[in-house]
Amino acid sequence: MRRMSVSTAVAAGAVLFLAGPAAAHVSIDPGEAEQGGYATVNFKVPNERDDASTIKLEVTLPTDHPLTSVMPEPVPGWDVKVEQAKLDTPIESHGEKITEAVSKVTWSGGKVEPGTFQRFPVSMGALPEDADQLVFKAVQTYDNDEVVRWIEVPEEGAEEPESPAPVLALTPAEDGGHGGAGDSDDDAGNGDDAEPAAAEGEDTDDSAADDDGSSDTMARTLGIVGIALGAAGVAFGVQSRRRGAGGSGAGSSGAGGSSAAQ
Repeated sequence: MRRMSVSTAVAAGAVLFLAGPAAAHVSIDPGEAEQGGYATVNFKVPNERDDASTIKLEVTLPTDHPLTSVMPEPVPGWDVKVEQAKLDTPIESHGEKITEAVSKVTWSGGKVEPGTFQRFPVSMGALPEDADQLVFKAVQTYDNDEVVRWIEVPEEGAEEPESPAPVLALTPAEDGGHGGAGDSDDDAGNGDDAEPAAAEGEDTDDSAADDDGSSDTMARTLGIVGIALGAAGVAFGVQSRRRGAGGSGAGSSGAGGSSAAQ
């Protein structure tokens, strides 16, 4: 039983040891993008050695589907070199004939220490519309002069090769669009619809202002009428009192005359 346990542990350790390097290959992230559009991807480089650092990465771009725009993002501590090559068959992009395209991007001068990884971002396009994937062959160099070539093309339905190349899967564009172009058109459409909405909002505000003005005028009119009625009431009351006082005085005079006659 002890011998069996030891054998099992050794076999499991061997499997993990062999699977480790395969799982830590140079990859591309995200692993898919839309056909016909532009994408920013990261070449992810893990250091699979315990006693050496990665000091250079070379990525070769596909020649069967050349990309007219390839722009690497600066990575602190690393130098980048972009190489171009003439195309066997010129291609057209936005009405212009393209005779050269980026063939290789190389990062050097930095270090990917043991137990760490580094991302190298690249913006690229326009991605082909007639392909379902792009293969980028990569070469990783260590400071102990070891070179690992990640250049084997994975085959559908087959086991992953020992040194697989980074692969970018291409999917059909949604609604027949090309990357972010459709989003821009939608935004423009929303802008057109926004003008009538704003105009309607202005009309609503004007109507509200007119209603408020009418209400203020009516309130003022009613206030003036109320004040006038109040003043008329007070005047009528004063006049009534004067009349009453005059009548009483006349009565008193009549009474005094009668007494004098007697």
